[in-house]
Amino acid sequence: MNATRPATGRQHAIRHGAAIARVGEVAAVLREFSVGGVPFTETWGDDQVPPMGCGIVLVPWPNRVADGRWTYQGAVQKLDITDLSNGNAIHGLLRNTAYQPVSVQDSAVTLAASIYPQHGYPFILDTEVRYAVSDDGLSVTHRLTNVGTAAAPFGVGAHPYLRVGQHPVGELVITVSGSEYARTNERSIPVAVESVDGTEVDLRSGVRLAGLDADVALTGLAVIDGRVEHRLAAPDGTGLVMWADEAFRWAQVYAPANFPGPGKPNQRKAIAVEPMTCGVNALNTGQNLIWLEPGDTWSASWGLRPTGL
Repeated sequence: MNATRPATGRQHAIRHGAAIARVGEVAAVLREFSVGGVPFTETWGDDQVPPMGCGIVLVPWPNRVADGRWTYQGAVQKLDITDLSNGNAIHGLLRNTAYQPVSVQDSAVTLAASIYPQHGYPFILDTEVRYAVSDDGLSVTHRLTNVGTAAAPFGVGAHPYLRVGQHPVGELVITVSGSEYARTNERSIPVAVESVDGTEVDLRSGVRLAGLDADVALTGLAVIDGRVEHRLAAPDGTGLVMWADEAFRWAQVYAPANFPGPGKPNQRKAIAVEPMTCGVNALNTGQNLIWLEPGDTWSASWGLRPTGL
């Protein structure tokens, strides 16, 4: 009997036709999405934690909270500082939590984890994430229920790093419809929301990733039939669409040049497109922050759809 276990916990592989997704229980992390052997997300070794937050679920807030502090009913709340280089709290409270499977099927898996009162967050939420593969690709549905006695503020996000097969990421063209962006200070905390006009983060007409050095939250997304769409296009006409319900009013675009390759120091360009329901530092700004009443449930979805295969 093999007693070893991956660093991201027990793994769940789901399949539909040629589409495969693999999910680890820690942070309900997306380890892989591929179709016919063509990868559309970054992968990493079983013995590694998710590099640069790759594939993790971000709840009850995505991105950063300045100084790990915010105010609730006149009292200062102090979250644990997890963004050590900038002195902020980052990416919620479940990135090191093993979710538990509540439904496992051939083409879908649902994982659940609860948030209980802790430093800086005095609320109780039950959370679920459902991954499903179909003819349309991958869909991811987030569901939160307030099982406490007070209205709870929250935001939801995800942190997938995307690919289009074996094309070098620098060759891809990214298109995001955001008309505004959050201008940040040296600690990655927004100081203003401004138009993207004339900036290097205007991605509305498509930008080649080789020339993009960005870590930016975009909003003012174009909503069509209740959804937003972000696109990656490869030179051969293949591509990937990330769609999201309009509840995901923000998209963080992060294009690091030092994503870990198969073995360090083999670092390379990567692209994360992170659907987020709220702005950065929303516990302080209130920007698209959602308040969930006791007993109420909230749900929204996003997904990945390959094109040109």
